[in-house]
Parts: sequence; C-alpha cells; structure tokens
Amino acid sequence: MTIDPTAATSTLMSGTTTASAPKQEMDSEVFMALLVAQLRNQDPSSPMDTTEMMSQQTQLASMEKLTELSQISQEQFALSMRVAAMGLVGQQVSYTDSEGTLVTGVASSASFADAVPTIAVGDESIALDRIMSTAPFAG
Repeated sequence: MTIDPTAATSTLMSGTTTASAPKQEMDSEVFMALLVAQLRNQDPSSPMDTTEMMSQQTQLASMEKLTELSQISQEQFALSMRVAAMGLVGQQVSYTDSEGTLVTGVASSASFADAVPTIAVGDESIALDRIMSTAPFAG
C-alpha cells in the first residue's frame, strides 16, 4: 500500500498545536512518522514488504552518517584554515591588492570573525585565500 507522504504528515501533525516552520529535509523523525502512518493504514490482506522497510531504514541510516561525515569534514577544514592563519603570524607574506599590485608585509595577527580567516598586514586585513606566498621575517 502506498501512502502520500504529504497527506500522512498532515494527518499525523493535525493533533499538534505547535506552529513551527515546515521541514525542508527528511530526517529520522519524519521518516518514522511516515512509517508509522504507513503501518497504521496498510491493507491487512497486503502487508508492507519487510525487505523494503529494512532497505528504507538502511538508506536513512546511511544518509544520516554521510551528513554527519560532511559536517565533520567542514569543521576540520575550518580548523585547518585557522591553524594556517595562525602559522602566518610573524611571517612575511605577499598578496595582490585591489589594484593588482603585489604587496609584501609582515603578518601581525589573525582574525576568525569571518568565514575565511583574515591576516592583518599593516593596516590591511587580508583574507587567507588571497595570500600568495610566505617567507620567514628576517627582522
């Protein structure tokens, strides 16, 4: 028996009084609500295929783990950028300014206020991805 997910969700949610925004992604909570609705409304003479149900649960678990791995990967990348920015402090760095001129100066500090860390070179705040080269500061 096939159930329309929209109808099943609205049927299940009709008894609640919370006024939350509709979910844009299918998570385990929505999946379980749809599964319960499907089991409640199935035709007893033609029950749900358990193999299909197990397959759907396996797919959901796999999707949750992939989402978790993606989040961990993003966090690791952000941490790597921060470590790289801190490693530039005290180094001589070169970058291209807005006019296309190569500028060289000593990185005095790093900031993590934006999505991409920035390096302070003199009075300028340079995004980490604009740094062209580095060299130890000779003093």
